[in-house]
Order: sequence, then structure tokens, then C-alpha cells
Amino acid sequence: MISGAEQTNMYIKKISNKNVGIVANQSSVIGQTHLVDSLTKLNINITKIFSPEHGFKGDKDAGKYISNKYEAKTGIPIISLYGKNKKPSKDDMQNIDILVFDLQDVGVRFYTYLSTLHYVLEACAENDIQVLVLDRPNPNGHYIDGPILDTNFKSFVGLHPVPIVYAMTIGEYAKMINGERWINDLCDLEVIKMVNYNRNQLYELPIKPSPNLPNAKSINLYPSLCLFEGTNISVGRGTDKPFQQFGSPYLNTYDYSFVPVSGPGSKFPKHENKVCKGENLANYPNLNHIDLGWLISSFNQTENKEVFFNNFFDKLAGNDKLRNQIEMGLNEDEIKNSWKNDLENFKKIRLKYLIY
Repeated sequence: MISGAEQTNMYIKKISNKNVGIVANQSSVIGQTHLVDSLTKLNINITKIFSPEHGFKGDKDAGKYISNKYEAKTGIPIISLYGKNKKPSKDDMQNIDILVFDLQDVGVRFYTYLSTLHYVLEACAENDIQVLVLDRPNPNGHYIDGPILDTNFKSFVGLHPVPIVYAMTIGEYAKMINGERWINDLCDLEVIKMVNYNRNQLYELPIKPSPNLPNAKSINLYPSLCLFEGTNISVGRGTDKPFQQFGSPYLNTYDYSFVPVSGPGSKFPKHENKVCKGENLANYPNLNHIDLGWLISSFNQTENKEVFFNNFFDKLAGNDKLRNQIEMGLNEDEIKNSWKNDLENFKKIRLKYLIY
């Protein structure tokens, strides 16, 4: 598989002799070299860098406010899209002729790089700036699952009526944002395609896309375990196995335990310095579906059910229906059956934008 970024010959003429903006982080590489360094060596005039959640180096905590700064080697301004603004302002768009978007996504609706993509496309459409998306593989591209987001529950962890796992690359998803008119104006968009990409192949990402997704196992479990972020259950932030285990001080039926501690990429984790009993999933077989069993079981085992869910859960789920179904005692099959019609409708929409 050859990523879009690696195919410099496919886009170098499009950005030569222009003022170029780049949306990038630590995953924006060509081989071992960062995209900014590669293009600078080719005398491309990069005027601004935009960075998403976790920052340009990808080392900031989830949800941490990030200020603007300057890139150390080149002095290029880095504009944070996870600080004062989530959307580039009109001033931010000044002195940019074309914008290159190159972020490694993980193919999950509540991963915020999708929302950054949305606001970048919207800002560029409003300012008549062309966007080049350098496509990268989706490590969760082998299945579609989860409830469709109800747009009454739109937030930065979900802006669009798509399921939790949607099986599209970031380039395909950009085409869908544009084509479904989820932004006010049509964006001048081009996707630099990958070569030899197969969405059914499992991809081991060479660089972790964010601090708490360190390996392929955490990325594979993320669509299922991230729903715990809207509960009183820890997903192992503050340990050496984030998103590869779950537990809390309120689950007493498990023998396995871990203790979250504060550290780089996970300051003040949930249940910090407390013993959390739960399950180790580090060696669990790879999933090709969302597993609700762990969530339902944890809810059933929690004595004080009134404090199990927090107000973040409905944003992650994209509706209040999933929480209500669990509270009513529905099992996994009953819940998943309620998604079927919506998923079939989504698959028809998705087909229009597939590149591979």
C-alpha cells in the first residue's frame, strides 16, 4: 500500500508556486520524513500549519486546550484547531492558495479528526481555497457497525449522520461531507488516492495516531471501548494498556485489576491511583463488529446504576436511545437489530463516495 502523501508526483505541481496551508500532526509522514520537511526541501512555500486535537506532535491529552505556536525548525505558524477555534477563521485563511490535509484517521465517528476535516472543508469553501486530501488507510475499514448519529446530538465527537464505524478512508469521507452538503458551500476538493489499498486488510499503523491509541489492538478495540468514556468505567488511560482493558472500583466480580496513574498523554486519568477491577483485552481476538457485551455487563454489575452513565455518553452514542435501551435491560442482539434499517440506508449513501 502506498499512501497519498507518498505519491508526491501526483500533487507537487498542484502546490508549486503557491502559498500552501497544511493540516498535519505527527502521523503526516512520507517514509521517515515529516510532510512539512519533505515539502520544504522541494521548495514548497508552506505559509501555515493547522493542527488537530492532541497537537502538531500528537502528545497532548485528550480534550486538552492547545494554543497557537510556531514550528521549531521552520518558524511556520502552527494554528491550533483544538483551542480558541475548532474552525479556521477568515484571518487564518489569509495568505493560503491551496490547503493540504494529511491526518491518519482511525475510522471511528467520535475520533475528532473527522470534525476537524469538516470545519477545514467548510472554511476553505467559504474562502474559495482548494483542498487536497492525501489519503491514508482506515485501520477499522473492514466493517460497518453502530447506531447512526441523530443530528439532535451533534457535537465535536460526532457531526454527521453516520454509524460509529463507517468503513471509509478519510478521503472518501471528505467526498461524503461535500457530496451530502453537510457543509454550507461546496468545497473544491481533490483526493490523492492510495495505491494497492484494500479495506479488508488489517493495517498496522507505523505511528500512533494519538497518545492513547499506541498499537493495532487499541485501535481495533477503540470503537467498542470508547463508549466507556461516557460512564464511570476506566478504559486504561494512565496505564501501559489504554483501550486494551476496562475496569472500575465498582466492579467486584473480576480478578484482574489495574491502577491508573497520571503521566504524559494522560494527566489525571479516571479513577487515578485507585484499584480498578475489570478485564484485560490485550490478547483478545480482532473484532469485526462493535462489542456491546462489556458495556451491558458492566452496567448490570454496577450497584448504583444512577451514576453509571455521565452526560458524555449520549454524545458518543450519537443519541439517547442506546443508553435507554441498556437501562431497560435489552440485550446486545435486541439493540443491534434496532440499527439494521438505518445501517442499510447509510450503506447506500456510502457507496456513492467509495474510491477503492
